[in-house]
Amino acid sequence: MADMVQRKELAAFLRSRREATDPVSLGLTPGPRRRTPGLRREELAQLSGVSLTWYTWLEQARDISVSRQVIDSLARTLRMPPPERTYLFTLAGLALPAEDPGRPHVDGMLRRLVGTLQPNPAYVINPWWDILCHNEAYGALLGGLDHRPAAERNGLWLLFTDPDVAALFPDWQSEARQLVGQLRANLARYPKDPRGPEVVEALRQAGPKFGELWEDHDVRRFRAARKRFRHPVAGRLDLDYVKLAAADDDQQQLVVFLPSGEQDIEKLGLLR
Repeated sequence: MADMVQRKELAAFLRSRREATDPVSLGLTPGPRRRTPGLRREELAQLSGVSLTWYTWLEQARDISVSRQVIDSLARTLRMPPPERTYLFTLAGLALPAEDPGRPHVDGMLRRLVGTLQPNPAYVINPWWDILCHNEAYGALLGGLDHRPAAERNGLWLLFTDPDVAALFPDWQSEARQLVGQLRANLARYPKDPRGPEVVEALRQAGPKFGELWEDHDVRRFRAARKRFRHPVAGRLDLDYVKLAAADDDQQQLVVFLPSGEQDIEKLGLLR
């Protein structure tokens, strides 16, 4: 009986948070035919990377299993403040995840270097593609990063979950396969870092595309290359991709995109 009461409260709480979430705040257009307040079930399911059927069952208080990753994804999509997030995990019968210790510290001089590389897009990442710092050009290349929560400032996450970022790459499949292969190599290189498996699990939960590539067991090494972008403002951009390791921390790498020709120099100026 108590379990049923808890499932009903979980269903009611999620429904109330969904209906209280402004679609516009998540980049959706309300539309003239929207009859219910807040997000539709299918919108929340899609944004959170879960199936509509599963989420519907959750709001119907059915006896289904829930994972920490999925509940965390729902909380992020609904932008729950810490008290609501804690309450959601409690209702789901899940132990609260450890508090995020925050992003690794990036040396001040390295941050200054990233800034001075403007107008060339530049950023610092760790082996799991967490974007630790970036300059304005790189943020503009991806359509903005500052408005995103820290958990979403991850190159792999954006590539697999954000359609606008995916659309920047004319050959998305090749780009995704290359990064997934490098991710697998990094897992072997840094086996004691818990962040690696955490990223893999989050991407598995986000949708089938990552899982399909992951099961191929491709292993890739980074190689400097020319990347082609299809940007909504600057148009076609051909940029040379360079990665440099920080001398005092081999898990932090500076990545810079350099224009391949005069026309690309001009187009990078449009990103400002």
